[in-house]
Amino acid sequence: MDEDLKLYIPLGVKPEAELFTGFGKKQLFQALIGSLVMGGVAALVWLFTANVTTTVVLALAGIFGSVMMTTKDQSNLSVADQVQNLVRFLRGQKIYPYRYGDEWGLE
Repeated sequence: MDEDLKLYIPLGVKPEAELFTGFGKKQLFQALIGSLVMGGVAALVWLFTANVTTTVVLALAGIFGSVMMTTKDQSNLSVADQVQNLVRFLRGQKIYPYRYGDEWGLE
């Protein structure tokens, strides 16, 4: 009878389809936005300096960096998720004012 009541908890099941390990459609959209922003920065650098090498390096670093920052690891967190958690923590209340009370009736 104990064998009928065993609970099976699957490990490593992903909630959505992935293009490669840790990188799904949501991460693709996030990486695309990051790449476009960095492409805009590279275009501004091109307008002001007309330096091809710097522009190409910035554009490629933007694409590579945005993919690396949105890819999830074994703990199912990406760098972008960890930064969001850090900002949420820093915005939270961390000062707990203490009011002294005459607990023992000394005063």
